[in-house]
Amino acid sequence: MKIKFSWYVIVLFAMLNQIGFAQNSVKGRITDKTNNKALPFASVYLPEQNKGTIAEKNGEFVLTNLPKGELKIQFSYVGYKTIIRTIFAKNRETILNIEMEPAILQAEEVVISGGTYSTQHENAIKIDLIISKDIASIGTPTFIEALANIPGVDMIAKGTGVAKPVIRGLSMTNILMLNNGVKMESFQFSENHPFIIDEFGIDRIEIIKGPASLLYGSDAVGGVINVLKEKPALTGKILGDYNMQYHSNTQGVVSNLGVKGSSENYFWGLRGGVKNHTDYRDGNGDYVPNTRFNEYSFKVNAGINKSFGLFRLYYDYNQPKLGMCVGDAVPLTTENGRKNKLWYQDLTNHIISTRNALFFGKFKIDLNAAYQMNNRRLQTDENKPSFEMVNMDLNTFSYEVNTYLPSTADSEYIVGLQGANKTNRNSEAPNHVLPDADVNDFSVFGLAQYTFFEKLIAQAGIRYDFRSISTEAEINKEAVNADYGNVSASLGATYAVNKNVLLRTNFASAHRTPNIAELTQNGMHGARYEQGTPELKTQRSYEADLSTHFHSEYVMVDISGFYHSIHDYIFIAPTDDTIASGDKIYRYSQTNSKVYGSELAIDVLPFNWLNIKTSYAYLIGKQDDGSNLPFIPQNKLRFELKFQKQKLAFLKNTFFKVGGLIAAKQNNPAMFETETDSYYLLNAGIGTDIKWANQMVYLSVQANNLLNETYIDHLSTLKGMGYYNIGRNISVNLKIPLRIYEKH
Repeated sequence: MKIKFSWYVIVLFAMLNQIGFAQNSVKGRITDKTNNKALPFASVYLPEQNKGTIAEKNGEFVLTNLPKGELKIQFSYVGYKTIIRTIFAKNRETILNIEMEPAILQAEEVVISGGTYSTQHENAIKIDLIISKDIASIGTPTFIEALANIPGVDMIAKGTGVAKPVIRGLSMTNILMLNNGVKMESFQFSENHPFIIDEFGIDRIEIIKGPASLLYGSDAVGGVINVLKEKPALTGKILGDYNMQYHSNTQGVVSNLGVKGSSENYFWGLRGGVKNHTDYRDGNGDYVPNTRFNEYSFKVNAGINKSFGLFRLYYDYNQPKLGMCVGDAVPLTTENGRKNKLWYQDLTNHIISTRNALFFGKFKIDLNAAYQMNNRRLQTDENKPSFEMVNMDLNTFSYEVNTYLPSTADSEYIVGLQGANKTNRNSEAPNHVLPDADVNDFSVFGLAQYTFFEKLIAQAGIRYDFRSISTEAEINKEAVNADYGNVSASLGATYAVNKNVLLRTNFASAHRTPNIAELTQNGMHGARYEQGTPELKTQRSYEADLSTHFHSEYVMVDISGFYHSIHDYIFIAPTDDTIASGDKIYRYSQTNSKVYGSELAIDVLPFNWLNIKTSYAYLIGKQDDGSNLPFIPQNKLRFELKFQKQKLAFLKNTFFKVGGLIAAKQNNPAMFETETDSYYLLNAGIGTDIKWANQMVYLSVQANNLLNETYIDHLSTLKGMGYYNIGRNISVNLKIPLRIYEKH
């Protein structure tokens, strides 16, 4: 089903009473509220226009070539509260003076994954985020593992290279991964198939925990992870940076180099990176065979920024080769090496995307489209009759048109449509894990947000999705032709009790249609025989969230609880049936289930030089018959003490931190799982900014599993083979910024 959406844009244009192409500007001065002193080099950024500048030495700033209508401007400065100001540009010049308040703990950040550009306090749903610098300092071989520092987020892993995110106990196609707003499609139905994305050239990662089908459609019943690209260079500058990491455990070398530039109306950037790791070693010093992985990536972007619109074009290329620690590979792996020789996933992913915004007075229209080309090959043993067991191509074209209707200081309204066409094709490789198939999606939605008496922000929305799935018949797979139509809805609110306390609640209904694997599989996949069920129904979920946020000058606390009821939850489990070889058949089935729990995060600054953080995540996943759901992580307590000094001799932003993780015993395994013992990990790190060649260079050293504990995490898929998780790993992280050109 192919949808023509040009009519939609034409109708919207006809609704416009006036078109504001006049060039506007904003200027003002940024000062400290307590003493009225200028804040030189404060950052001024317009997230919707994707442009920014910095204040002069006297605190003054100027932004030009701006559209007419609503503008959101973000002001930030180290040691001060981030400020968001919304103005309605009607004249050619707007004066905006900003007074910033000192703040050691940053309680409010700008996020975009909730549908609008807003601060955390303006969102009905809590959006967690982690910035790129924090990812580097965590010191893990993959950035998916770094995300597990967020309460309620964990990962399923087959070693260090193959990792899948878990949000509140849900994973696989219950979780959406976005590459700068583009839904990633990379065979994510299995724990052995990771999302093909890296941490190079990103600004931050935003995480929605809980149903998000209203904004993102099917497959977002568990949550969304949005990986957002780095901001363009400031106007009139060409900047670059070189980043390098070394990991002692895997002898891993990770590096990337990027360059970006910006003028008044144009911006561009490019970045290349490489990862190279050997097989990792456990706490006993034994290497885990064939867990090595390598990856190459290249990214380029270009854009035009005019008063009437913003036009951006991106190209991302990733080619990971991921070793698979499976039974057939173990006896053939006779030494710890870097090169992938046997039993590895040979993956290639191309993404071409365009993200555009048109400004028409009080209206704004987002026009976005993307094309993904994903190839998955499974290379096995060259002594086998067919070295290449799997060769599949998944191509996806997606589009969306979102219209931001005229708003006020208290209201915001969005209507939109989204669609996608996916094709899966097999080559002559003998194993067709998935049949040739076509999937077509189309959806429409509406979202409204309104502020009542300055304290209560309410958000409500509704969405309709249509999906058509058509597969080709094969020798052991019947053809599937099925249509699914579903409605999603949400209602949430944030209430400011006072300037320090926020109450937040959200009720959401979401859905997930069965994927191709769940409907059609009938054969060996990895080390087990998997069988789909063509009669599977749409999975429907209902979740209620309630949270409290407290912040003061020195303390920040977040407490949340949730209850997630899932009707017709789709999962795979062993049966009593076997194939000719005697292996059990694992079959997809459905049952009503529930997942519930709570999360706690505390951030305390008793002294300017000491920051104490702790978090705890508690989770239960049950079927209605009382049996346990699979892949439910252990309850985990994390803590960190960070000693910091803004200036220390010739060093800046120096820190030393010590922390750890306590994972409770998981004594509620699913039917094909076993209990997992508790474990404790100790971590430590040190870092600083060093002035070199008239610029700051960032250097940090992080030691994870400092005591070299031998342990197994409950979500490790190597547990059944008796292999432990990674032992002590010391990582060195270096970032060198490059100032290439600056217009005077």
